Amino acid sequence: MNDLKYCPTCGNASLNWDGEKRWSCSNCDYVLFHNVAGAVAVIIKNGDEILFTRRNQEPKKGKLDLAGGFVDPKESAENTCVRELFEEMKIKVDISQLKYLASLPNTYEYKNILYNTIDLFYEYEVSEKLELHLELSEISETIWIKKNEIIIEDIAFDSQKIFFKNYIDS
Repeated sequence: MNDLKYCPTCGNASLNWDGEKRWSCSNCDYVLFHNVAGAVAVIIKNGDEILFTRRNQEPKKGKLDLAGGFVDPKESAENTCVRELFEEMKIKVDISQLKYLASLPNTYEYKNILYNTIDLFYEYEVSEKLELHLELSEISETIWIKKNEIIIEDIAFDSQKIFFKNYIDS
């Protein structure tokens, strides 16, 4: 967060980070809030198996992840699920079949900026394993894992690790 030093209003190197959510300029009183970003994660379930992706980019390249991503401006979380599943794996989702499960706070570091996120977890049940066409810039492979065989340490993000600790026990 300390990489941002120059005020976008006055141009001086007077932008100060408060350590949590805002930058302020000591020269012109400009304030920039770095609010929580919304993100979705979709548990695609077939019987007792869950579809995981393997990350093909940083952060956490090579780790297990759930399909999903950041909510765009003026987009609902459910529409984000539909968009992300299509972008990442060419899955067409019936939005009415998405089931909201939980939300958890998380952090996501991208290019030296730490984003605080609120991760919204959804479940989408399928009657058969899907034919997938992966967006290889994001996903290197997909893996179906039985619920009771999930290894928490192999999962990329803390919010998903916490989620699956509870999900496996339920």
